[in-house]
Amino acid sequence: MTVYDFYIFGRNCECLYYKEWVRQKQAGISRDEEVKLMYGMIYSLKSLLSRLSTTSAKDSFTRYSTSTYSLHFFETPTGLKFVLNTDKDSQGVREALSYIYSKIYVEYVVRNPLCKPGEAINSELFSSQLDNYIQTLPFK
Repeated sequence: MTVYDFYIFGRNCECLYYKEWVRQKQAGISRDEEVKLMYGMIYSLKSLLSRLSTTSAKDSFTRYSTSTYSLHFFETPTGLKFVLNTDKDSQGVREALSYIYSKIYVEYVVRNPLCKPGEAINSELFSSQLDNYIQTLPFK
């Protein structure tokens, strides 16, 4: 199984981090436009699900799949949004996103005095730990 790319979005719609592992096809648009489209799609899906749901829709959107890939979504209590795109057959990705948040993001970004909340993540240590973790996953 394959991991394509990973996004972290802040509370104010900004992309704080982007990492790409496998890119089979270029989007034909700039990275900024691609990030805006990704955030807009997530926002729209969450909004649609909250309106259609008959119960609390807090965790109703965690994944969607197409014929070629799956998008996995994890939102923290503070409003950070973690998005991981994988091939369509990947399983157990929600737990992986939870681990990335609690063990890698918190440890190497939140507890890093050089990383300011709401700003782009430029920590080499965070990137290397994320790479190491993604390489250990069975769906890479």
